[in-house]
Amino acid sequence: MSPTAVVQRRAAPDVVARDVLVTGGTGYIGQRLVPALIARGHRVRVLARPESAHRVPAGAAAIVGDALDSASVRTAIRAGDTVIHLVGTPHPGPGKAAEFERVDLASIRATVAAARAGGVSHLVYVSVAQPAPVMHAYIAARAAGEAAIAAAGLRSTILRPWYVLGPGHRWPVLLIPLYALASLIPGVREGAKRLGLVTHEQMVRALVRVVERPAPKGMTVLDVPMIRQATLDAMPVTR
Repeated sequence: MSPTAVVQRRAAPDVVARDVLVTGGTGYIGQRLVPALIARGHRVRVLARPESAHRVPAGAAAIVGDALDSASVRTAIRAGDTVIHLVGTPHPGPGKAAEFERVDLASIRATVAAARAGGVSHLVYVSVAQPAPVMHAYIAARAAGEAAIAAAGLRSTILRPWYVLGPGHRWPVLLIPLYALASLIPGVREGAKRLGLVTHEQMVRALVRVVERPAPKGMTVLDVPMIRQATLDAMPVTR
C-alpha cells in the first residue's frame, strides 16, 4: 500500500488546508509526499529546475527556479507558507563531500534566507540523525543547515532520519537483525534507536503531521523514534 493511500484513509475532519512550497519535490521523498499533501487538501507548489518540472506530481503547481539561489526561492514563496526543504545530493556517500557543501548546505541556506524575507509560517527541514560514526561530511553539512535555521529564528521542524527504506533503497533491510541485537545491549541501545531505519510511509506520515500540527513557535526536532510514532490524529491542529 502506498503512503498516499494510508494518508487518505487517516484523513481527519479538522485538517486546516495549508499553502505549502516544497523544494526538492521531484525527488525520492517528494514524489510520495506531494500527492499525500494534496490528498489531505493542502495547496502545494513545487520548486523545480526546468529539466525536472515535468516530474512535479499531478495536482501540484510547478514553479521553475533554482533551489541554490535565494532570490529564485524567494520568488516562489508567499507570506504564510509552510516550506518543506527536501533538496539534497542523491545517494549520499563518503566521496561526495564537495556536493554536500555545494548542494545540501547551499540550498538550505538559500531557503532560510528566502523564508526570512518572505515571511513563511513554518519551515520543515529533513536533516539526518546526529551524532553518527560515519558520513561525517554529510552530517556536518546538515548540522550547519540546522544551525542556519536556528540563527534565523524561524518556526521550524527538523526531522532526523538515518536511512529511509523505499523503492531502490532496501539494502539496509539486511541489517535489521543487527539492530535487534544492538537494542538489547545497554551501551549501544540509544545509538541503535537514533540510527534506526524508517520507511517511506513513516517519513511521509511524519512530514504530513508536522505540516498540519506545527509547534506554536521555536524549533522542534523529531528523531527516528518520533518519526516512527508520528500519527495524523491525537493532537490539536495549530492554526
